[in-house]
Amino acid sequence: MIGKEKLERINTLAKKAKSEGLTDKEKQEQHELRQEYLKNVRKSFKNQLKTMTVVDWEGNDVTPQKLRDMQERERKH
Repeated sequence: MIGKEKLERINTLAKKAKSEGLTDKEKQEQHELRQEYLKNVRKSFKNQLKTMTVVDWEGNDVTPQKLRDMQERERKH
């Protein structure tokens, strides 16, 4: 999980970019922080998928095979 300080820094840089612009160093920092943030979002979403089951209106399990395969690989680890 990304820390509160890093989230605040991302927001600070975004506001500064809109108002006065960023230096090259700040642009690089912003890029790295955003990449770290996106990595964490993707990881969190993937963890949610690992516990998901898709059920149709009739109560039948219609979880996609790709998701079932991923869940099975996780159970083996």
